[in-house]
Amino acid sequence: MAGARPNFMKIAPIYRESLNHPRVDCRIVHTGQHYDVSMSVRFFTDLGIPDPDYHLGSGTGSHAIQTARIMTAFEKLCEQEHPNIVIVVGDVNSTLACGIVAKKLGCTLAHVEAGLRSFDMNMPEEINRRVTDSISDYFFVTEGSAVRNLLSEGKAPQCIHLVGNVMVDNLFHQLEKLQRMDQRAFSTLSLKQENPDYAFLTLHRPSNVDSRQKFEGIVSALNKIASERAILFPVHPRTSKMISEFGIRFSSNVHLLPPLGFMESLSLWKDSKVVLTDSGGLQEETTALGVPCVTIRDNTERPITVEMGSNILAGTTPEGILDSYRKSLNGRGAFGIPPKWDGRASERIWEVLAGACF
Repeated sequence: MAGARPNFMKIAPIYRESLNHPRVDCRIVHTGQHYDVSMSVRFFTDLGIPDPDYHLGSGTGSHAIQTARIMTAFEKLCEQEHPNIVIVVGDVNSTLACGIVAKKLGCTLAHVEAGLRSFDMNMPEEINRRVTDSISDYFFVTEGSAVRNLLSEGKAPQCIHLVGNVMVDNLFHQLEKLQRMDQRAFSTLSLKQENPDYAFLTLHRPSNVDSRQKFEGIVSALNKIASERAILFPVHPRTSKMISEFGIRFSSNVHLLPPLGFMESLSLWKDSKVVLTDSGGLQEETTALGVPCVTIRDNTERPITVEMGSNILAGTTPEGILDSYRKSLNGRGAFGIPPKWDGRASERIWEVLAGACF
């Protein structure tokens, strides 16, 4: 089941590995939670997985409307197809909606990236991941803190599996492909070549961009950083909308780009001096490659990235962002890699599921 941009990157290695298990018939469900073409169809092409077997077309709406649409459509699909196992990934509305439907219909539910906690109930993702974990049968975990969280919540130890990180599986797979590609087709190549010490930015979280005061404060820090180095910024559709609504002004050295495909995005951030982000996935991917990361948030559900030293939690104030940016410039690659972040998480997932359920 995939519904949003990060989900696509997580299901890709899981699907590819399923092909090594002849008894497994793995089918991709795209809920349609991300409905912009540049945020969905293009990603399936980049990630090298087939078009979804099913497209639920849920589209946009409030959290309640979107979740209800996904639940209604996924229930019809499950009643038609009778899946043995439903695998949900991450913490988006699709994860929650499909998980609830699966359990009510008696399906085995496996949650990939289980147990992560920000302990901030103002984050919709925190609610989604907690509810999903409360009903899951299998918990596939990326880091030790998630194991501890699940045990403290009373989950059975035999159901918790520290398998590594499917985002890292996908990252290594795509990195190999990128190294073989002719990158001259990337529209950003000349920009990258003209600005060799650039920073790479993503910013989309509602708590950061939906408040004019907070958004303006973050941008004031970014504009100061841009006085030292170019910032390459693929702009999320939600962020673009708020930029226009609030009349946000960026330095001319902040290069506003359209949403990029995964491979082009990877080609940029892997070679950047520093990544500035409020994403969850990029915190993990930068850690895997030893790229300094500044996370523009007050908390993280991925504390292992901070423990490894690659990620600095900056908060959202201009002072905090600038201070963390300065600290991040001390070097690249001098960080640790978390246990089992070796590109084989999907293999471990299917070893558990294929042995137990098929």
